[in-house]
Amino acid sequence: MFEARKQAEQEIHQLVFYDPLTHLPNRRLLLDRLQQATAISTRSGRHGAVLFLDLDLFKKINDTKGHAMGDLMLVEVARRLQFCVREGDSVARLGGDEFVVVLEDLSLLPDEAATHAEIVAEKIRDELSRPYMLEGQEHHTTVSIGIELFRAHNENLGNLLKHADVAMYQAKAAGGNTVRFFDPKMQAVLDTRLAIETDLRQAIAKQQFLLQYQIQVNSCGKTIGAEVLLRWKHPERGFVFPDQFIPLAEETGLILPIGLWVLQTACAQLNAWQQDALTQDLILAVNVSAKQFHHADFVAQVRRVLLESGAKPSHLKLELTESTVLGNIQEAIAKMREIKQLGVNFSMDDFGTGYSSLAYLKRLPLDEVKIDRSFVSDITTDQSDAAIVQAIIGMTKALGLNVIAEGVETREQMNFLTKHGCHAFQGYLFGKPVPLKEVEALLQKD
Repeated sequence: MFEARKQAEQEIHQLVFYDPLTHLPNRRLLLDRLQQATAISTRSGRHGAVLFLDLDLFKKINDTKGHAMGDLMLVEVARRLQFCVREGDSVARLGGDEFVVVLEDLSLLPDEAATHAEIVAEKIRDELSRPYMLEGQEHHTTVSIGIELFRAHNENLGNLLKHADVAMYQAKAAGGNTVRFFDPKMQAVLDTRLAIETDLRQAIAKQQFLLQYQIQVNSCGKTIGAEVLLRWKHPERGFVFPDQFIPLAEETGLILPIGLWVLQTACAQLNAWQQDALTQDLILAVNVSAKQFHHADFVAQVRRVLLESGAKPSHLKLELTESTVLGNIQEAIAKMREIKQLGVNFSMDDFGTGYSSLAYLKRLPLDEVKIDRSFVSDITTDQSDAAIVQAIIGMTKALGLNVIAEGVETREQMNFLTKHGCHAFQGYLFGKPVPLKEVEALLQKD
């Protein structure tokens, strides 16, 4: 009798809180989950998102193929939606062909949270637009998705769903099979991002990229080289800041052709400098992105660019970040050794901001460590930063590596660094990033 009562309670619970067709949570359970999500968001300060989904032209399938076929499609849609989200997220069916996804713990920053939500929405859009094999027949549908961000327990749950629903109808009005945000500001951010991505795809062909050079000097103030920095001069937007397009280039894979262009241009410049007694000893530092470094063809690319340009490998310095090499340290070591055999040098960029440890530093075939500007800016006033910088310099000395400090802006910072054993510098004290003509004019005065 106890077992029968328990089973009856489970059946009632299932009927009350779950959709009988797809077995997804229904509106009642969704509102409970959404309330929990907003409460967690209030405590953490991190944004979440509500995605309101409606299948496009689903009524046509119901009307022409029958409700049984429509039900099969809804079950498959439910299965695909669960595949698209993380374990802690919720997927619910409101009824008909309407579904809701609740994404939790996206980001502290609204723009970043919006980007994460859009990535999930696009994944859902792609997944649901794949063909459906139902009873031996192929069927197709697309989905319109509206998104509303949240970050407070006191937000009206009904309004969250209503706003996401309004955004979904905006997506429908735009022709369907698309994603819209309720907040016009969020939509503007994503529209700008899409426009930048579109323009970014044409920037190399239209020769909109250029390199600027920030000199690196020794303790005597003599220029020993420069770091090349990528700039994008857009015909309408003017200069687009790297933090606006580099992450997007990474995400879309465009960083590969862009990175290759930077390497080719830098090496061509090295070769030109090698023909002049004034510049023949200068070393150029080139930043390498994680995606670029881990690409299967990267070693061959470096070899080919060096051969084609005629640049001396010993005058090329590739800068890697800690996160780039730590993803797969064995692969990184092997790849770095291959490139080192060509005669190229390696510098660890932004050192101290990631996972710095002596254990991995010893294993990497580095030539130089670059102290991050965040430690340099307060070394004369902050004891903690001063201690960190001294420790980094001591560590690099013990390992027989060179050390350079970036972000040096005052004579006091330079004196402190020199006193503690750092003898190479980069920063506004010596020169900001400038076009090639300006850096060559600086070298004439050197």
